[in-house]
Amino acid sequence: MQYFNGISDVPTGFGPSVVTLGNFDGVHRGHQEVLRNLVSDARKRGAKAVAITFDPHPAKVHRPDSAPGQIMSLADRVATMAATGLDAVLVLHYTLDFAQQSAEEFVQSTFVDALKATSVVVGHDVRFGRGNSGDLATMQQLGTKFGFDVEVIGEFGTERRCSSTWVREALDHGDVRTAAEVLGRAHHMRGTVVHGAARGRELGFPTANLAPDSSGYIPADGIYAGWLLDEAATRWPAAISVGSNPTFEGVSRQVEAHVIDRPEEAVEDFNLYGQSVTVEFVEHLRGMVAYTGPEALIEQMCKDVVQAREVLQADEALRSA
Repeated sequence: MQYFNGISDVPTGFGPSVVTLGNFDGVHRGHQEVLRNLVSDARKRGAKAVAITFDPHPAKVHRPDSAPGQIMSLADRVATMAATGLDAVLVLHYTLDFAQQSAEEFVQSTFVDALKATSVVVGHDVRFGRGNSGDLATMQQLGTKFGFDVEVIGEFGTERRCSSTWVREALDHGDVRTAAEVLGRAHHMRGTVVHGAARGRELGFPTANLAPDSSGYIPADGIYAGWLLDEAATRWPAAISVGSNPTFEGVSRQVEAHVIDRPEEAVEDFNLYGQSVTVEFVEHLRGMVAYTGPEALIEQMCKDVVQAREVLQADEALRSA
């Protein structure tokens, strides 16, 4: 798949193409359905399937103090989009200057001049151009003017339309099961393992602490069953803690994973510091609780490990089925 870092990256003579656009944050099942249909349509037309996305999210530019957190990094977004069979992803760098383009200027420079679009696939609620002045009717009028078809896609989902907002709402409540159903895969975070306060190690539960700048939406505070993937792509079962651990004072909010059931020979040499790892969330086990002291916390952590092991054994069985 080709990756275009801005319009200037699109080679002269590229096209014809079938194009869609959106933020695609999380690349959830609704997004995946759109992209697969786009690829199918492009193949029938003998054209290239192209998705346009934005970086940063427009809300971060217009409403930096209230913009929603990103479900995944741009790199993860592009990689997940590529898995649908796209021929190219065009990333448009969103700025206040970029946002001043009129609807027609945007369509002509991007869809027509750069991508040679023969068909544009959009939702009924599409908005584009300065002040979101362009809508579906505008796109259809521009399609007539510039000679491309406009295909309107329906909503994907049964009880509720799949959306990035739904994913964030679920994660805000610790409901990683629902988030996974909407995403079509387990929600994950990626980051570098850094040194922490070593409290987990002192309690007999060493943890891999993710750096504060890790990518991915942080779910609600609590304990989760999940997986840790190291740089060798080895999947380790883990009990994951999200929060500040109210049993101890002065602890900032963090994400840390305790790998369970390590092979006997790996226990002493198991060192993830400095590695870039992925943490996948499978199930929320409990909320954060302030215990009376370390002994009560250790007792609960032992129970957490047992519960996490059971959840992950069932998860692994489903993967292998």
